[in-house]
Amino acid sequence: MSFDIRPAVPQDATAACAVLRRSIEECCGLDHHGDAAILAAWLGNKTPKTVSAWFESPTNYSLVAVRGEAVVGVALLTGAGKLALCYLAPEAMGQGTGKALLARIEQQALALGMKTVFLHSTATAEGFFAGQGYRRDGQVRAPYGIDTVLFWKPLAADGSAPDSQRKRFCNCSSA
Repeated sequence: MSFDIRPAVPQDATAACAVLRRSIEECCGLDHHGDAAILAAWLGNKTPKTVSAWFESPTNYSLVAVRGEAVVGVALLTGAGKLALCYLAPEAMGQGTGKALLARIEQQALALGMKTVFLHSTATAEGFFAGQGYRRDGQVRAPYGIDTVLFWKPLAADGSAPDSQRKRFCNCSSA
């Protein structure tokens, strides 16, 4: 099925919030194992008001994937080069929506002069990000109680790695 990707606006917050919550609850069982405390902590900031604030922040770049009138995906890149959100409604998985959102985020990161994108992946999404060229770089415990995988990807047009391992997450220009 076809979908469109466009910049997210505050009016998308309620629908985007529903996508975030459904994706976490229905698709990330490998991560939360149905633990009510983990789910409550993970979903705690997934409210329309908070999502709207994320979309309105001038330091964030956010997108939604839309099929017909329905929001089926949401992605958000911070000004520091972190992919903070990349979630799909369960019915949108496996149809290229995630790849398309990620490609647009990476294009924007390049346009902003970023050299890398990094993220903390769930176990559920680990294979997806690895398949999109992201490199594993250890484990990170999320504040809401799950272990995540730190991933990063160089965005240089030639695919080369950043100059030094120490600076791989720095998106500043160095002379």
